[in-house]
Order: sequence, then C-alpha cells, then structure tokens
Amino acid sequence: MPVADKIAGFIAKSSWIRKMFEEGEKLRAQFGADKVYDFTLGNPDVEPPQPFRDEFLKLAKSPVPGMHRYMNNAGYIETRNAVARMLSAASDLPVQGSQVVMTCGAGGALNVVLKTILNPGDEVIILTPYFVEYRFYIDNHGGVPVEVWTDRDTFQLDVAAIGAAITAKTRAIIICSPNNPTGVIYPAESLAALGEVVAAKEKELGRQICVISDEPYARISYEGKSVPNIFRYVANSVIVTSHSKDLALPGERIGYLAANPKMNDVDQFMEGAVFSNRVLGFVNAPALMQRLVAGLQHVSVDASAYQEKRDLLYESLTKLGFSMVKPDGAFYFFPKSPFADDIEFVKLAQKHRILLVPGAGFGAPGYFRIAYCVDKKMIERSLPAWAELAREAGLAG
Repeated sequence: MPVADKIAGFIAKSSWIRKMFEEGEKLRAQFGADKVYDFTLGNPDVEPPQPFRDEFLKLAKSPVPGMHRYMNNAGYIETRNAVARMLSAASDLPVQGSQVVMTCGAGGALNVVLKTILNPGDEVIILTPYFVEYRFYIDNHGGVPVEVWTDRDTFQLDVAAIGAAITAKTRAIIICSPNNPTGVIYPAESLAALGEVVAAKEKELGRQICVISDEPYARISYEGKSVPNIFRYVANSVIVTSHSKDLALPGERIGYLAANPKMNDVDQFMEGAVFSNRVLGFVNAPALMQRLVAGLQHVSVDASAYQEKRDLLYESLTKLGFSMVKPDGAFYFFPKSPFADDIEFVKLAQKHRILLVPGAGFGAPGYFRIAYCVDKKMIERSLPAWAELAREAGLAG
C-alpha cells in the first residue's frame, strides 16, 4: 500500500464538504452551472474590500526593498504589532506583538498551537457539531479528540457537559464563535462560565488547560450582535484566526495566532509556537499578505450582504417546514434533516441538484449544513427546487 494505514482510513472518512463539491462539478458539467445549486463550501462569493485593493496597488507600485526575503519566523513585527493593537482594544488587555505569530491561515495557526502544547495521548475537547478537520489536526500531533455536544436545541455551550468531560489528560478545548457549522455566537456569560469551570479544573488537576478560540468569522455578525473576546474570560487562551472571511481572502492563507497576555508562562508558549511554526514547514505566513493586512485590522467585508441572504433563505426554508436555528453570524445554517439518515436526505437533495453537506461530516448525524456565502441569484433560482425537495421529503410546508 503506498500510504500509511491510518491515512488510508482517514481518506475514507475525509471531508464530506469536498466530496459534495466534487459531486457538484459532475452535475454542473451535466446540467449547466445555472441549474445546480451548490451550498457546500464556505468559500466567500464577495470580493475583498476596496481598502485591500488600494493597499495592494500601493505596494505593487512602491515595493518595499527586500520585501520578498526571509523574515523572522513569527512574521513581520509591524504586522504583529498591528494585530496586537487591535486585540488590545477588543480585550482591554495589553497584548504585545511578541504574543502574536503570523500563520498560513487559521488551519496553520491551529496546527501550530496543537504542536506546541500536546504530548502523546493528551485529550482535546471539541464541541459537536464541529469543523471536521479538528479531529485530523489533533491526530497530527498525537492528541486524542473528545467530543462533547453543545445544547441540541440551541447549539450553545453546555458548560456543565464540558466540565464533566475534563480529565487529568485534558490539555485543550477548541471553541468556534461565530460557529461553523451552526452560525451561533457564544455570549459573554457562556464564555465567563467556561472560564470559571476551566480555572477550577486547572486548580483541581494541577494541569494547565488551553482554550483555543477559532475565530475566522468573528467580524461577520448580524443585527449588531457582538462577538465577545475570549481573552476577557479565560486566562489560558489562544486565538487562532485568518482573514479568509473578514477580508474575503481564503486563497491567500493569511492568519495568525495570539496568546492571552495573562496566560501562564506565555513567553515559553510563544517560544514554542515560533519553533513549531518553523518545523511544521509553514516557516512564514506569506510575506506580501502580511504587509497588506497590517493596515487592515479594522477593515472587513460588509456583513449586511450575508445577512440579506440569510434572511431570504431562512424565511423561505422555514415556510417549507425545515427546522433550524437562525444564525447570528458566519454564513451557515445547520437544519435538522427530515430523514433520520442525513446522508440519504443529502442524496435526495442531489436529485434536485441541491448540494448540501450531511451533518455526519460534522460529527452530528441527523442534521445538514447549508453554506449561503453564494450569489443571491443562485439562492433565488434554487427556491423552486427546495420546494420540490421539501414535498418529496414529506415536510408540511
């Protein structure tokens, strides 16, 4: 066999998101792109905001001498300082540039953190439903994922269940707010309760537990709802994020990790993170993107366009009988499947040329995910197909 047994097994269980996207390619070739309704990928359909384009042109016309050379493995200090200033304002804490590492997206940042903190056999709590790659990232570094369900009606944190799952082997907890795949935002009181439980367990077990907050959607929220900063509530916390969503730059792979200045032994953690960033092979985040995002830490895409799509699809689908939590941020719905077998429902949707991702891909059978970061006209074109699907699935409508 040309690949390791474990990798062969992982391939068999790999991302439903990609599988369904590939099915979409076949359907588009067969029926035409305008007759296929693809809600699989969280790939923003909007373009980067104008300030990004302005900075890009400015840098292209007036390049900085040596801007394509090697740099400090943590990234350009001016970019790290810019991130630190933004986080300081958001958290009311004195975050320093030395507590930031620029990374190849949020995925790179998360792998760097896990590489830095995990010993073989350490447990990492992930909250169901979860982004499927979390399990693979944890395995990359010898960890063991432990799944804990959020509240099944609201998808909010079940802090008591998290506390009950913490053991002498627990090293980290990964949260994501606004959440992929549910779109919910964890409010300040929930994060404060989580912080209290983690602090109590750390004292009880004599072991540091890191709360890793995965935040690529932190600037995409609706109706004025704020996304609380984790640093305010959990001392031993790290933010991992990217500009894939807030600046619509998913292909550029630019993100960062930032440690809470209140973290125990924060300097040692940062030393480990810089080392891990290098030995994992990322070495540096892309130099050009680092320079561009330094001045864009308070810039974001217009979330109102996503809210408009959310409202259109939510109103249309709930009228047809689909049951779902209305998201406060990100750009996903996670409805209940009309069938107990969510994979069978997704296959039925495919007959109507609607492409979805089964909840099983997020550790949550019985649900499915809709990514509505797509062209609004496609959503409008899809509505008759949704109505046909609802009828065939036996929904009241």
